[in-house]
Amino acid sequence: MSAQRLQPGRAVRETALVAILRGRSGAHLDVVCDTLLDAGVRCLEITLNTPRALDVVHRLAAEARPGVEVGVGTVRRPEEVDAAADAGASFVVAPTTSAAVGERTAARGLGWYPGALSPTEIATAWELGATAVKVFPAGSAGGPRYLKEVRAPLDDVLLIPTGGVGVDDVPGYLQAGAVAVGMGGPLIGAALDGDDDLAALAGRARAALDAVARGRSGS
Repeated sequence: MSAQRLQPGRAVRETALVAILRGRSGAHLDVVCDTLLDAGVRCLEITLNTPRALDVVHRLAAEARPGVEVGVGTVRRPEEVDAAADAGASFVVAPTTSAAVGERTAARGLGWYPGALSPTEIATAWELGATAVKVFPAGSAGGPRYLKEVRAPLDDVLLIPTGGVGVDDVPGYLQAGAVAVGMGGPLIGAALDGDDDLAALAGRARAALDAVARGRSGS
């Protein structure tokens, strides 16, 4: 299956930041997505267990904003891959690695970011054709030090640490070899619940992008 591997999209490669949107309500999903995009974030992962997720993916995909990629997260079944593709998603993300999901994703021409943690799990996901492997939960596993140690023998595998990644962690992950980082709660805060100021959200987004720049410069 590795012959069918897709490379990470331009937004992932250039910005090294995937914003993960997961909320109990979808009432504020549109405005939160728009705030992130206006702040310079160009890659959004909207999880399936967020109400209205596919509707918002469809809306953003139809707008076709230049340089923006929108994907669907928490995809655990082949039929969910189809739903994501039909909504216009360009990639899917999962908390675990499923060969059936990987096969359907390849068939639909989407990027595939399966979740894995141990070296064996990471290598298995890569061998199944992952676009990049979501290392989850990276923070609990040891953060940038864990990623660096895993990459020593698996230096050909593209890794995106996710789970407990804060702004201050971003430079360390990139310097440890991550192709990008996934940021959820530390970036989104309570914005999806309507309990957070959108200006504060935009500020966190800009801070995260600044952290990416620091990580890439080695500072």
